[in-house]
Amino acid sequence: MGVHNYFKSLSDLEHLFRMPGKFTYQPHTVAAHSFKVTKIAQFLGTIEEMAGNEVNWRSLYEKALNHDYAELFTGDIKTPVKYASEELKDLFSQVEEQMAKKFVEQEFPPELQEIYTERFKEGKDDTLEGRILSVADKVDLLYESFGEILKRNPEPLFLEVYQEALSTIIKFRDMHCVQYFIENILPDMLAEEFIPYTELHYMTEKIVQKYGNE
Repeated sequence: MGVHNYFKSLSDLEHLFRMPGKFTYQPHTVAAHSFKVTKIAQFLGTIEEMAGNEVNWRSLYEKALNHDYAELFTGDIKTPVKYASEELKDLFSQVEEQMAKKFVEQEFPPELQEIYTERFKEGKDDTLEGRILSVADKVDLLYESFGEILKRNPEPLFLEVYQEALSTIIKFRDMHCVQYFIENILPDMLAEEFIPYTELHYMTEKIVQKYGNE
């Protein structure tokens, strides 16, 4: 019982795999995803700061590190399923939040419960830090699906995930870090060797043009 169980649970995140039930050439765990999202968020936050925006780094790091901890209780749910509708998305978030709250109440001493209940809540909000997290989360998802497409994984799901992730990123195009990503990073991604001018290129250009004209 106690915080010991929290520390022990961190190792469990190393065995919780993303994209369950689908063949992947490179499996990704929730623990690895949280680390990558934090690193990506750090870069995006730096771009925002260089553009003159004030970044609450403590808030950003806490949001990024903790954003998927609740999946320990529910498992990873594929993006096309989880985001099929706003109602379903909100339901999953409520379930995760309630299970995380119950865990905190059982394992953390009273003086820490309010702190950790807040930390384990959904971090994607309307603050600059919450918006950076939303983008960073999708950038890592984009790279996960891109890696499978690059390796010629025939599963159509990865094209769907790539499309959903990129579409979500571009919805935040008013942010300096997203403009930087579109102008400087995305072209390098598509310039990778051994990728022919195929559906991936067409899909990418279509998404960028669609949101760019709105």
